Amino acid sequence: MDIEIRAALPAEYEELGEITARAYVGDGLLASDAAFYAGVLRDVARRAADGEVLVAVAEDTLLGGVTFAPPGSPLADIAGPAEAEFRMLAVDREARGRGAGEALVRACLARARELQGVTHLVLSTQRDMRVAQRIYARLGFTRTPERDWAPVPGLTLLTYRVEL
Repeated sequence: MDIEIRAALPAEYEELGEITARAYVGDGLLASDAAFYAGVLRDVARRAADGEVLVAVAEDTLLGGVTFAPPGSPLADIAGPAEAEFRMLAVDREARGRGAGEALVRACLARARELQGVTHLVLSTQRDMRVAQRIYARLGFTRTPERDWAPVPGLTLLTYRVEL
C-alpha cells in the first residue's frame, strides 16, 4: 500500500478532526470530558490557518494527519528560535501499523529541512504514547527532559528534539 503525504484539503478537515479526537480520547490520552481540548483537536481549519496540516492518504482513504508549526507559528508550544515543531500526530485506529505515522513524521522532518535557518525539529508527547516514541527514536530524535512541561496539572509532556 502506497501512502501519500500531502497538505490537507479543506474538504478533509472535519474527518481529520474526528480521527484526531478519536485517537486521543479512544487511546485514553484525553479524558472524554475534556471537551475544550477535544474541540482544539477537531478544529483542523484553525490549525491550517496558523500552521501546516499534513495528511496521510492511501487508496483514497484518509489515514491520519499531523500539524507542522514553522518558526513563529502560534501553534508552537515548545519551539524556540531556529526550531520547528509538530503536534497532534494521529492515525486512525484501523490504519495503524501500516507506516502512516512514521511517514507523517518523516514529512515533518523534510519540511523543517526545507526552511532556511531551522536547525531542529521538536515535539511533545504523552508518557503513554510508546509506539510514537519508538518512531521518534528510530528517526533520530532524542529526549530533552529539561524541556518537559505540563499544560495542565497532572499531565507532564515529554519532549524530543532532532538536529537537522
